[in-house]
Amino acid sequence: MATSGSKNFELQVDEYIEEAFERCGLEFRTGYDARTAKRSLNLLLADWANRGLNQWTIAQRTLTLSQGTSAYNLGTDVIDILSAVCSRSSSDLSMQRLSRDGYIVIPSKTTQGRPSQFFLDRQITPSLKLFPAPENATDTIIYDALVRMDDADVYTNTLEVPFRFYPCLAAGLAYYISMKKAPERVQLLKAVYEEEFERARTEDRDRSSFNVTPQYQYLRVN
Repeated sequence: MATSGSKNFELQVDEYIEEAFERCGLEFRTGYDARTAKRSLNLLLADWANRGLNQWTIAQRTLTLSQGTSAYNLGTDVIDILSAVCSRSSSDLSMQRLSRDGYIVIPSKTTQGRPSQFFLDRQITPSLKLFPAPENATDTIIYDALVRMDDADVYTNTLEVPFRFYPCLAAGLAYYISMKKAPERVQLLKAVYEEEFERARTEDRDRSSFNVTPQYQYLRVN
């Protein structure tokens, strides 16, 4: 028998909802079922942002600087900044991240130079604060941002999720719905969801090389 040759399987929002209801032992019937499930789905995506790094939600962005301006508002879709460099004449300088306490104790924040440190003030509109303040308008900041996934707005939408996370998304939505409509299945569906999430998260890790060198200590006996 011939295989399909197709690798484009993808679920729409309404299909995730139908799958989740079936896992709860329910039928997806009413408009209210659709609304409450879509609300749960968007809350689930927010929970994923809180659970840590998802490789496909990293976006590299560039910030144009203004001389003497040390604070810059970023997009409201930015959750966090993973790393940043200050780029000048095709040369990138790695920047050190400061804590809130570390930034506030800098005595003169208006000092100008090539920015080498940053603090991300994680408000509803995140603000990137640089030190020293830029000494020109030609340097740029290149940063890797962890950003929000697109919302589930209409039922014919597909979701911004790689195929390896499809089982996890269906399991998570089933768990969320069970808390409202099938409490007798909450523990079972929660366990399935956590297992699926851990499996997907482990597969989604960064595979950079990692070497461990042991340190030997010698005891000299006189």
